[in-house]
Amino acid sequence: MSKWTDQLPEAARNYIGDRRVDEVECVIGDIAGVARGKAMPAAKFAYQTNYFLPNSIFLQTITGEWADNPFDAFTEPDMILEPDFTTATAAPWTADVTLQVIHDAKDQDGNLVPFAPRNVLRRIMDLYAAQGWTPVVAPEMEFFLTARNIDPNQPVIPPMGRSGRRAAGKQAYSLSAIDEYGKVIDDIYDFAEAQGLEIDGILQEGGAGQIELNLAHGDPIRLADDVFFFKRLIREAALRHDCFATFMAKPIAGEPGSAMHIHTSVVDSKTGKNIFSDKKGGETEHFLHFIAGMQNHLTGAIALLAPYVNSYRRYVPDFAAPINLEWGRDNRTTGIRIPISSPAGRRVENRLPGMDCNPYLGIAATLACGYLGLMEKKDPRPEFAGSAYIDSDDIPTNMGDALDLLEEDQALCDVLGPEFVAVYDSVKRNEYKEFLQVISPWEREHLLLNV
Repeated sequence: MSKWTDQLPEAARNYIGDRRVDEVECVIGDIAGVARGKAMPAAKFAYQTNYFLPNSIFLQTITGEWADNPFDAFTEPDMILEPDFTTATAAPWTADVTLQVIHDAKDQDGNLVPFAPRNVLRRIMDLYAAQGWTPVVAPEMEFFLTARNIDPNQPVIPPMGRSGRRAAGKQAYSLSAIDEYGKVIDDIYDFAEAQGLEIDGILQEGGAGQIELNLAHGDPIRLADDVFFFKRLIREAALRHDCFATFMAKPIAGEPGSAMHIHTSVVDSKTGKNIFSDKKGGETEHFLHFIAGMQNHLTGAIALLAPYVNSYRRYVPDFAAPINLEWGRDNRTTGIRIPISSPAGRRVENRLPGMDCNPYLGIAATLACGYLGLMEKKDPRPEFAGSAYIDSDDIPTNMGDALDLLEEDQALCDVLGPEFVAVYDSVKRNEYKEFLQVISPWEREHLLLNV
């Protein structure tokens, strides 16, 4: 094997075996978390040290339009993409032997591009490292399997199961419900194994065709990479079986939305001890300060955790989604939940992010809020007792308000990086403006002849 293949993780080497690699996909996640990049023959990849893409990929909206450049003329200078070989993994759904490699974006002077989402997360990790801390996260992924939907004017419906019936809702944790689409689940496991990705568990969620996939805790950047890869492999597994997989926050009216709950703890970088627990196993001031940071700054971070107009349809009462910034121990109605755990595993669960958020940005925003709390050393509001499915002014109800709140939280903007916030704001305001130009079926049905 050539020198670059010697740098590959064990799972990638095992996947290749004694075969020849045909193609390498050089990928990078854009603002939406969509995989952008280039595919090239492996022989060409072997003798190139870096690759080029215009920085305008971070100004592309989800509809493919271009947002205004907040810095200078739209000249589209090239970025230098450097491969991170620790991320190299198989693309096992392809007909030939193909590898995917996530790349880091740098400018032509060798500096990390500040508005590349993976670099935003790295920036937050560096802030923790400077304090002698290392964050640990564990994301939960919720998504829907649906029937193929090739006409956007038609509503999304659940997929047909092996019984010949469509998947039914209100079957949370049912093993027979998840067996209805067992072949898709089998391919998800097989693809994940080929890619060296670890699944901590799969279960049926409350929606019709809704699945939750849990990942083991670990390094935030690696886990964000894993979610990035999982989204692609899950879509590919679904397509093999004549259905779609969607990570849209609220794809089916009357069904729960899909979240990406993020569990976070912080350890001392030297000792590896959880700073949320003291020597006797009790809760520390760091723990309470982290919660306070979430309460004080998540309002501004919602624009990253709920990045589309559809995201706000998830924040409604009685659909198992948080509509508040209250905190509570083992209370799933609060936006900030403290799960039952040992002192070493004490952690804070952020239940606000939707599964439609960019995993790098969802994790970065969560850690940024906690970091600010650790720096500000404020106490949280009293723990909430009982059901927190109450009206709350903490959560913005639309994308425009969310972006305004992000801009108003100067401390959060400084931690995330002003250049990134400027690009993100430009992209999202462009998307929101496009949405407002669309007339919905509800408007035609109820307003056309009645007002």
